[in-house]
Amino acid sequence: MPTWDELKTQRQAKITDLLLEPFTDGLWLDSINVLGHCVLSGCESVGTQSSAASEASTLSYTVQMVDVTDATFQQAVIERSAIVPVVVDLWAEWCGPCKQLGPILEKVIAETQGKVDLAKVDVDANPQIAQAFKVQSIPAVFALVNGQPVDQFMGALPESEVAAFVNKLLPAEEETELSRLMSAGDESSLRVALELEPGNAEVIVALAELLVTEQQPQEALALLEKIPESPATRRVAALARTGSVGAEQVAAQLTQLLDTAKDNEADRQQFVDLLELMDDEDPAKAQWRRKLTAKLF
Repeated sequence: MPTWDELKTQRQAKITDLLLEPFTDGLWLDSINVLGHCVLSGCESVGTQSSAASEASTLSYTVQMVDVTDATFQQAVIERSAIVPVVVDLWAEWCGPCKQLGPILEKVIAETQGKVDLAKVDVDANPQIAQAFKVQSIPAVFALVNGQPVDQFMGALPESEVAAFVNKLLPAEEETELSRLMSAGDESSLRVALELEPGNAEVIVALAELLVTEQQPQEALALLEKIPESPATRRVAALARTGSVGAEQVAAQLTQLLDTAKDNEADRQQFVDLLELMDDEDPAKAQWRRKLTAKLF
């Protein structure tokens, strides 16, 4: 018989390797094989009622919590977890340890101030979710990020361990500040973000594009030189070098530049920049590329 450590390792490996699979009635849920072996003090076997159920304490704080059903799981958990981490608490009314754990989960998650959501699933009322997780003992708690389970535990853990479980889901403070600055999007915010992460390509591209709109193309180009070339950097660099060119002017300028692009490096660069500003789906872009190739070779 495998040891508890071996079972735990097997279970963790299953979580790591999960792939989303279709689920009945449009639900999408990772097929998680939660082994029913529970040596923690607080576990109840699903389907076995306990007379030890205790009343949940009245809470004086608010928490982003929702009671999830088989019908709402896709939107409330899978889709929501693409925005913030979602902790799924599988419980039942008859389960005493569940009622011990519930208020602890709510308190700890409330303390994240909206950075983590709590989804509660009554396994008796929502058998599809319980079956998809293949849970045999409750309480069972799963953390989902981007629709995928990233962590789990079973049993009524103490508050300190629940807090450690939840805190692992939170972004680092610097990452949170960077996201806030990027969302602000103004020049001063982006410059502070650049000080936090001088090599962050997303920050550099955003700041460079803003500088282009503020008629500071040379500084924008100098910034872009600090990171590897990418489609985003090529587009912003093209904006910096060409200035504001209307779509109706592009074709006329390309026609004018085509004859000189072979022998004039500046004209050739401008031709390429104008192509960068064209939509990749525009068939004219490929046509102009072929014309340039024919001239060059």
